[in-house]
Amino acid sequence: MQRDSGSVPTKERAVAELGFVGLGVMGTAMARRLLAAGHSVHVWNRSPGPVDALVALGAHRADTVEQALAPGLVCSMLADDEAVQSTFTAEVLALAPPGAVHVNHATVSVQAADLLAARHDAAGVAYVAAPVLGRAPVAEAGQLNIVAAGEPGVIEKIRPVLDTLGKRTWVVGEQARQANLVKIGVNYNLIHALQALAESITLVERGGVDGPAFVEILTDVAFAGSAYTGYGNLIATGTYSPPGFTVGLGRKDLSLAEAAADSHGVVLPTLPVLRNLFDRALADPGLAGLDWSAVAEVTRRLARTPS
Repeated sequence: MQRDSGSVPTKERAVAELGFVGLGVMGTAMARRLLAAGHSVHVWNRSPGPVDALVALGAHRADTVEQALAPGLVCSMLADDEAVQSTFTAEVLALAPPGAVHVNHATVSVQAADLLAARHDAAGVAYVAAPVLGRAPVAEAGQLNIVAAGEPGVIEKIRPVLDTLGKRTWVVGEQARQANLVKIGVNYNLIHALQALAESITLVERGGVDGPAFVEILTDVAFAGSAYTGYGNLIATGTYSPPGFTVGLGRKDLSLAEAAADSHGVVLPTLPVLRNLFDRALADPGLAGLDWSAVAEVTRRLARTPS
């Protein structure tokens, strides 16, 4: 695995002209980062509101996905397999200019990665899977970790864009599915961290210990990672809105882990328990639209009063 710093100052980075497709919370933050670094960005989204906001910051409006592809380089941050596959169809890719590159930052299944790689190859469009690690504020600061897989020469070609978006790019192979598998593994680990935090915080709360104080002890002594400091405090204080990553998206990523495990012949013993917790959260209207760390409330509600 290649490890790259990608930390050159913005003023030394080459300016790129590119399209950006998919302007949810993360996509908007990434597009804003590219604009702030001086890149020329053509933006497209299904709903016009995010496009209007970015045009006000200097972006160019793309009325179609084909227009976003016109510069020859397009990044996308779409919600799931269906969104990516229905946006970057064979018909759309056939209209891409010669030498075009699509960098897909979304978290998709390994099966979708294979399909998309084959579809792009048939159209003569280079395809790089480059899912990102980090929330929207990290993206806007250009401090994402990026996991990339694709043809090495193509990855080097898009290096100015990757260096703008992230503090480090991890090149994990030449098959797109390899980058997506790494991201699925990372998110599966995070899902376990959310549940471990939910259980330990609920335990100490029931014993009369202040939740935020426990998280401070936990993250100073044993776990200093961002998952524990960030999500621990969200769970301890019950601050789940605005969501950085929704319960529904967390359930989607859990499904991706299940599918990836099945395709590799791996058994994940705790997955049925996690699936049940996320399904219960999604079935609760008060939790379903919140940050995925709100799945902790299912565990809180399971706690009984000692007899």
